[in-house]
Amino acid sequence: MSKKLIGVDIGGTKCAVCLGEADGQGVQVLQKCTPRATAEYTPNAMIEGLIADILELTATLSAPAAGIGISCGGPLSSRRGLILSPPNLPGWDEIAIVEKLQQATGLPAWLCNDANACALAEWKMGAGQGADSMIFMTFGTGLGGGLILNGRLYEGACDMAGELGHIRLAEDGPIGYGKRGSFEGFCSGGGIARLGQEYARSALRRGLAPAFCKTVDELNRITAASVGAAAAVGDATALSVLRHSGERLGQGLAVLIDLLNPEKIVIGSIFARCHPYLWPAAKSVLEKECLPEALAACQVLPAALGDSVGDIAALMIAQYHTESEGTAQ
Repeated sequence: MSKKLIGVDIGGTKCAVCLGEADGQGVQVLQKCTPRATAEYTPNAMIEGLIADILELTATLSAPAAGIGISCGGPLSSRRGLILSPPNLPGWDEIAIVEKLQQATGLPAWLCNDANACALAEWKMGAGQGADSMIFMTFGTGLGGGLILNGRLYEGACDMAGELGHIRLAEDGPIGYGKRGSFEGFCSGGGIARLGQEYARSALRRGLAPAFCKTVDELNRITAASVGAAAAVGDATALSVLRHSGERLGQGLAVLIDLLNPEKIVIGSIFARCHPYLWPAAKSVLEKECLPEALAACQVLPAALGDSVGDIAALMIAQYHTESEGTAQ
């Protein structure tokens, strides 16, 4: 039986509300409100705006929506329904988002870390379909993760499960997640940009000008996107940068595969876009580092949902909880 759901996606750039429908297998977006620019609102004003959007979307429904899924970057407390000062949301300190939305709309609401929400979406509707145990990795601006273990979302003791980017892979290396040589330092947009600067500086000293950085003045303008674009046209320095990132990716994945023995690891954003340049190096390291049986049982795949994942992930939070509570009853 289908049911209507509300999705709320809270991000550092924009916050958006959508109406969706679930049929037990997945969700689809039916209607979206115009996103609100986060920087233009105080937290309380933004919440008032999101409530107005929810009430607008639910006003024409013949029956109440089943619930509201709220996706937001951490730190947060899903159990207490609190947003706890995420770095990309200045001023959002101890915000009781679940209580506020429930009181204003009369609907049940659930808060979930955005990486966990994306894990649910890829598990139910994307590359993770059919797996009982799956790891989702963001590989975007930073490196985060969501864990599906034995057919359930695993959030940990205080919503910190899946913070893969904090794992240290080397004593030295780019800084990511506040730690030099971390998984995020090597495998993220910022990390690839910093590796690109290092490799470009070295190349320029040797009289070689990479396609993504012709002069020393361009070093600070290097991005993961510019490195990827240069790799796509065969630039040797860019290919070396992505090979290095891919090797570190393989090193980190080997730890996860040996530790958790998942059926699938689904990786989004940069991995999906730069798969031909990252994966061969990662695969080579995995074959050397992993327990053979665990590696043979695990597929490493690019994420399938692409840019649409934000709305779907928020809706999937509500779908997951209404489905779980219905099963429990």
